[in-house]
Amino acid sequence: MKKSWQQASRVFNDRAQEYDNWFDDSPLFTLELAALQELTTELPFPRLELGVGPGRFARHLNINIGIDPAPAALRIAAKRGIMGIAGIGEQLPLKTESIGTICMFFTLCFLTDPLTVLRECRRVLRLDGMLLLGFIPALSPWGKVLAQKKQQRHPYYRYADFKTIKETITLVRQAGFSINQTSSTLLQPPDAPNSFEKPQRGLNERAGFCALTAEKRKSTK
Repeated sequence: MKKSWQQASRVFNDRAQEYDNWFDDSPLFTLELAALQELTTELPFPRLELGVGPGRFARHLNINIGIDPAPAALRIAAKRGIMGIAGIGEQLPLKTESIGTICMFFTLCFLTDPLTVLRECRRVLRLDGMLLLGFIPALSPWGKVLAQKKQQRHPYYRYADFKTIKETITLVRQAGFSINQTSSTLLQPPDAPNSFEKPQRGLNERAGFCALTAEKRKSTK
């Protein structure tokens, strides 16, 4: 049976505080944040994060608006100064060409219709709008470990569908974006993520986390 957004988001609502607490002692968050920060210097405001969760990334990346279908997560994000909006990516409750930058971190793999969501992002972005995307490559050791957790019906990854770098690039371009900057990190094995890595430029299929910025094309053709 095809997953629904309600199924994919339920655990992040029911376990919102548990998920937020995970960031406190995780070395992964520092590495992933460093890869994203390399790409955020020219991103226009206002900035919105789709799938904002408890707002950990948003607070550090100066993102002022967050959309999420999990009310409990939005309440935690609000304590970090993030203006939360309850909603889903397939139907963004925003005016056309009203946002400067849309960010998605670890959200793409949970979407039931990622192309529709990316096209909605394009709709609400201004003509100079940018997309900032962070994801786990499916073919990386990290992607394979999480895919195993999905098969084991792990509560957080049960409804995740990890995509390869090629699949991700294809979706972004089909939605009407041109990719410009990229970075990768987490080349250390999943069983020993305990040392800092300087992010490398480019998209590396062996990396546990990849990030890219893409600009809105004037035409989708």
